[in-house]
Amino acid sequence: MLRGKSRLNVEWLGYSPGLLLERRPLLAGRTPRSPGRNESSLASTLKTLLFFTALMITVPIGLYFTTKSYVFEGAFGMSNRDSYFYAAIVAVVAVHVVLALFVYVAWNEGSRQWREGKQD
Repeated sequence: MLRGKSRLNVEWLGYSPGLLLERRPLLAGRTPRSPGRNESSLASTLKTLLFFTALMITVPIGLYFTTKSYVFEGAFGMSNRDSYFYAAIVAVVAVHVVLALFVYVAWNEGSRQWREGKQD
């Protein structure tokens, strides 16, 4: 009953069975990328992600409590209730700034890796 579906339909994938039996390199005419550079770009991407993750956690929380205590209650003399509100606005703006910086860095890192790969 499932005999037709249990077999691998390689023609659906764009290959004929005869092509699968040929012994030719998959990247004919292209040199394969070196694994060292791929690992270094992966490590660089992971470092960037971890850095911005730490920023996303520390910057908004730090700014919230700092601006609430020292700026709005201390310098401006606002009430406790008002300082919560304005400190939350500062924290939300900080989240957006960190996200925008992450997108900018990721965009430039991706285009740099694309240019390096294009020159090979």
